[in-house]
Amino acid sequence: MVSAIITTYNRRPFIREAIESVLSQDYKLKEIIVVDDGSEDGTEEEVKKYPVKYVWKENGGISSARNLGIKISVGEYIAFLDVDDLWTRKKISTQVAEMERSGYEVSYTDEIWIRNGKRVNQKKKHRKYSGFIYERCLPLCIISPSSAVIRRKIFDEVGLFDESLPVCEDYDMWLRITARYPVLFIEKPLIVKRGGHSDQLSKKYEAIDRFRIKALLKMIESGALNSEMKRKTLLEIEKKSMIVAKGAKKREKVEEAEYYFKLAEWARDEIDRIECAQQESNLQPLDS
Repeated sequence: MVSAIITTYNRRPFIREAIESVLSQDYKLKEIIVVDDGSEDGTEEEVKKYPVKYVWKENGGISSARNLGIKISVGEYIAFLDVDDLWTRKKISTQVAEMERSGYEVSYTDEIWIRNGKRVNQKKKHRKYSGFIYERCLPLCIISPSSAVIRRKIFDEVGLFDESLPVCEDYDMWLRITARYPVLFIEKPLIVKRGGHSDQLSKKYEAIDRFRIKALLKMIESGALNSEMKRKTLLEIEKKSMIVAKGAKKREKVEEAEYYFKLAEWARDEIDRIECAQQESNLQPLDS
């Protein structure tokens, strides 16, 4: 039932452990696909030692790699693994059993975090939840792609990963999903997230809230939000826009600062309009 999709780019030192963590699952996977996003470090030579489907493509970013994996996969469920991360042995069997039992079509798990070789604790802001958690996902991404199992048909409704986003593509995806579907959080650390690498994408771009703001603006235009969800989304746009604007002003990027200050003002105007409409609605007399 499950297609495992491992995405990689110039991570030969990590690929062997990642593949072996998938092969060691106590659940029989439909297929294991390794999508190589244009590696030039001998990754192919390493991958071809294993019984997996290997696909090489021109470098286009993590979203394009995941999207190719989705398109060529055949499983009823999709499970991603970023090459830096690892699955524990019972990850897939636990999630599939819980999803089949509960009827949820998306699940994710708790995580073990390793930074620069040392285990670290997650912060309060990274706390995870079950149910309709859209509002919980607005501040930052709390769902790791490597921890998720998603029924394939969901991508038919919400679309694939946004290839125009160099970072925060997962944040964008989870907003689209959680605005429409409840998700199941399994309170077991079933993946290992290894971070701290000098070439991580999150370290490559400054002011990454810019990309979260783009995702939030997409949600405003999506038609998927009710009035209160829209208000909460606008509040987040206002907050993040002010942060980016002040940072741009400090770096003397005048035009960028002006754009985000104006965006924050627009968001505030929209919030006021929604709140006024809500107040008027509450004052309407009930039909006798």
